[in-house]
Amino acid sequence: MFKEFNIYNDKLSNLNIVDKKKYIINTINPHSYITSKSDDDFYSALSNSNYLLPDGIGIVYAFKILFNKTIKKIAGADIHEYLLNYANSNKLSIFYLGASEQTLEKIRQKIEIEYPNITFGCYSPPFKPDFNFEDNRVMCNKINDFMPDILFIGMTAPKQEKWLNKNKNNINFNIATCIGAVFDFYAGTVERPSKFWINMGLEWFPRFLKEPKRLWRRNIISTPLFIIDIFKKKLTLK
Repeated sequence: MFKEFNIYNDKLSNLNIVDKKKYIINTINPHSYITSKSDDDFYSALSNSNYLLPDGIGIVYAFKILFNKTIKKIAGADIHEYLLNYANSNKLSIFYLGASEQTLEKIRQKIEIEYPNITFGCYSPPFKPDFNFEDNRVMCNKINDFMPDILFIGMTAPKQEKWLNKNKNNINFNIATCIGAVFDFYAGTVERPSKFWINMGLEWFPRFLKEPKRLWRRNIISTPLFIIDIFKKKLTLK
């Protein structure tokens, strides 16, 4: 199953995102890997990605253990920054789907200063576990009326990936990527862990300390299950 995901293991600068009509970039970490094993729609969304980036030190270690390959972690914040620079250099349009109107306004203000060549659009969908037909119709129309070159979706995993996979044929975009908490990181409404923790491969730790109720499952349950699964696969490779 791990190989089926075709996880990207190269530099961001080598992404081939120029000629494709529609390109989907998602990220995977140990929690999303474990979740996808019992969620067929999520598994389909991840496996259908054109690029699946290793956003988790556990994925990096798994590549080393299983395939003896050294890869670099690429977080959602990394692809976000890369695509913003790409859009600014090529005078492209970007659309943010997700988060609150206040967060989106902070993002808009920051984009105008840091990336003046970008055309900006956004929509804050209803905050609910599941979207109904009318919710989806409005969301798709908002995107299609704007016709973005790059679509950023931030509605937490696995909701965001499943939504994009389900609606990708009904919306207009060149590149779409699900980046979750990056909306809040970039807006400054939530502080991303410092470079110290990121470079140590422990970005998850201060986030867990700040939001234990929300993140306990991925760290207390998914991480041990992921480790067990990887070592089981290692035994089958021998």
